[in-house]
Amino acid sequence: MTGKTDRKQEGNVRKGKSVFAFMNRQIFTDSATQRKFLLLLVSILIAFIVIPKGSFIPGFYRPGDIAQRNVKAPRDLLVPDEALTEKKQRDAADAVLPLYDYDPRTGRDVTERLKHGFDMLRKLPEPGLAQRHELETLLGISLSDAEMAVLQQLAAQSDQAQLLVQTLQQVMLNQIVGNLQLFQTGGERGIVVRNLVTREERVAQGLDQVIGIGDALDRVAEKSEQLTGLSAADRKLLTVQLSKLLRPNLTYNQSETETRRQQGRQAVKPVLMQVKKGEMVVREGERVTEEQVNKLKALRALGSDQMSLRMAAGLFLILLLLLSVAHRYGRRNISKYRPDNRDLLFMAVTFVGLFILVKLAIFICSALEGSFPYIESSTYYYAFPFAVGAMLVRIVLNSEVALVFGLSFAMVIGLLFGDNLHIALFALVGSLTGGHWVRHCIQRTTLYQAGWRLSMVNVGMVLATQLIAGRGFDMQMFYKAGFGFAGGFVCALLVTGLVPLVETLFKYTTNIKLLELANMNTPVLRELMIQAPGTYHHSIIVGNLAEAAAETIGANPLLARVAAYYHDIGKIRKPLYFVENIGTQENRHNKLSPSMSALILMSHVKEGADMARENKLGQTLIDIIRQHHGTALIKFFYDKAKNQEDPGVQQINERDYRYPGPKPQTREAAVIMLADAIEAASRTLADPTPARIQGMVQKIINNIFIDGQLDECELTLKDLHNIAKSFNRILAGIFHHRIDYPEPVHKEREKETVKKKNGDDSHREPPKESKDSGGNA
Repeated sequence: MTGKTDRKQEGNVRKGKSVFAFMNRQIFTDSATQRKFLLLLVSILIAFIVIPKGSFIPGFYRPGDIAQRNVKAPRDLLVPDEALTEKKQRDAADAVLPLYDYDPRTGRDVTERLKHGFDMLRKLPEPGLAQRHELETLLGISLSDAEMAVLQQLAAQSDQAQLLVQTLQQVMLNQIVGNLQLFQTGGERGIVVRNLVTREERVAQGLDQVIGIGDALDRVAEKSEQLTGLSAADRKLLTVQLSKLLRPNLTYNQSETETRRQQGRQAVKPVLMQVKKGEMVVREGERVTEEQVNKLKALRALGSDQMSLRMAAGLFLILLLLLSVAHRYGRRNISKYRPDNRDLLFMAVTFVGLFILVKLAIFICSALEGSFPYIESSTYYYAFPFAVGAMLVRIVLNSEVALVFGLSFAMVIGLLFGDNLHIALFALVGSLTGGHWVRHCIQRTTLYQAGWRLSMVNVGMVLATQLIAGRGFDMQMFYKAGFGFAGGFVCALLVTGLVPLVETLFKYTTNIKLLELANMNTPVLRELMIQAPGTYHHSIIVGNLAEAAAETIGANPLLARVAAYYHDIGKIRKPLYFVENIGTQENRHNKLSPSMSALILMSHVKEGADMARENKLGQTLIDIIRQHHGTALIKFFYDKAKNQEDPGVQQINERDYRYPGPKPQTREAAVIMLADAIEAASRTLADPTPARIQGMVQKIINNIFIDGQLDECELTLKDLHNIAKSFNRILAGIFHHRIDYPEPVHKEREKETVKKKNGDDSHREPPKESKDSGGNA
């Protein structure tokens, strides 16, 4: 049994480890899962940053306490005024008059019972014990012998009995209460009389018609003085009996009155005080009043855990939908919106980091308001660096990604500031402005120029917002304009400091980084100049060709030029196997098989990528190094192999003589491929006239295009035409003609003598226009 349990536990442990390993594999290896995980993480973090927590909830105060800090309402809210509500409820309850039930049947019942009693005594003048008991039951009272005798005496005199019944009947026509003094105390404002027979109610203001039970008895006793044949003692006994018979016909209905008063209280709606967003609830050092305590309670309820969780859940859902829809829209509809997982991670870190920065700035603004009360805290918001994210994304990635980033960021900023459309528009316009003016940032002053333009746009937005709100040109507007103007330069300063950090953390190659790499004294370029001088000069010319062509088609000319400098650094490892570095030495390929020569040529691509990684040139340059030959055919050695092919031994496979690729994926990589091939071919021109240069350029571009090497980049036929024109112009400048100055006569004679001795070699054939000939790659 123990062994079975152990095996079961071991199985559970193994199952748990396998699930954990599966999750690890899914999250850390699958790109789609990584993107979804990143989206969820960003949505959760932003939701909990935006939702007020912790210090946003004011402390507990009682009336008379001293406030420890300023507390402002983060949003519009209605605060219940409990004191005023209680007063209104109390007034509503007091307005309900006491309810008295009037039963007219009480008088008739008493007189009828007395009348029936007299009738019974007339029929049985001397009742027995049973009849006496029956009489007591009928009257509802107990009778002594003396009282029985008085009744028998009145029954014997029917006119006297009738007079007594009529007297009682007349008295009972009045509204009689049990305690007149208590009734008069509670019914000063009037009473509500409800007839229990008709169920009708009426308000009785005059209470003079109401008498007490004592008054009713007095009236009966007074009337009974008219009865004859009764002694004083008998009258006294009769009065006692009548006091037992009399009943109040007007009674106070306490339960119904309380019910109606409770309904009156409940009918009163709570009295609410409106607190506007940004309204100062209590200032630091101020004595807290009861009204302020109620407002602080409402703020605490607003920031309670349950409500915060609901708000966070809603905000999380909005963020999830907004970011996922924006990303999918960009992927499907914007051709240059192609961020990979590294780019998405960079944007996520920027997004979250900016929100943390803005949230901290809000706290600082609240603190500054206490020190500078003449400046509203919302005025400081216009100095916030909302445009930093879009500027960074534009510098590191491209304008299309920056557009999607700026739109998404502005929308969520609006949520952070309590659905503030003005702030959202301010952030959006600033992001677009900053992102636009940092394009092709090839020097640091570009950032400050962008900051200047952003400052001017911020001022314009402040003015527009003021006019939309219908406000005049007050001091707060000038403060806002000043902070907006400063905000532009704050963005420039932050971007200047953050760009090197982004380059280091995410291994990006920005234009600013390219400027540093363009320095020809970098270690790898100096090594290239020493180890492979021919390749070094070839790279410089390719750089000039590529930069001019990229400028013509609207690509990044700085990237094209710098990438051209480094595209052949792999030749440093074996420089003498490339024709531009051989010079007067023997061509080493003469002793190698064509396949081996092709492998050596192809190896410079891989070795160049490795050296780029070692020198931290950035992924952009590494990709261009890998793509600058695409999958082109090394035609010289392929043809040589075909010529040496022995059909009986082996078949020459063309794939063995093609570079491993990939093909150029960007316009800059394609431009470098074309410039590389054309510069190499231009070296073979014996007489590089403009016409021959133009023919050579067009031939090389056509061959590369037909070979399909440009299938995966975005160059158009119009771009190829403009690139060709650019190459022609640059090459014409390189191979320009000089004036042949005549030499002295004696030197001309010496040259003629030498020619006669050595013979004329004008029959030599010009070199072929092939980039791959003799190991040139």
